[in-house]
Amino acid sequence: MITKLAGWALIAFAAYYLVTDPAGAAGVVVGVLHGLRSAASSLSTFASHL
Repeated sequence: MITKLAGWALIAFAAYYLVTDPAGAAGVVVGVLHGLRSAASSLSTFASHL
């Protein structure tokens, strides 16, 4: 029950953040995607050197 409530609270916060500061929300998404891309590149480099 608590995890479901926490999930809904997270969704509500994300929606509120998106509506009140779309540029900031876009920056967060770009930052997360950049981090994922960097991690994938590092993992690929590591795997190729094995």
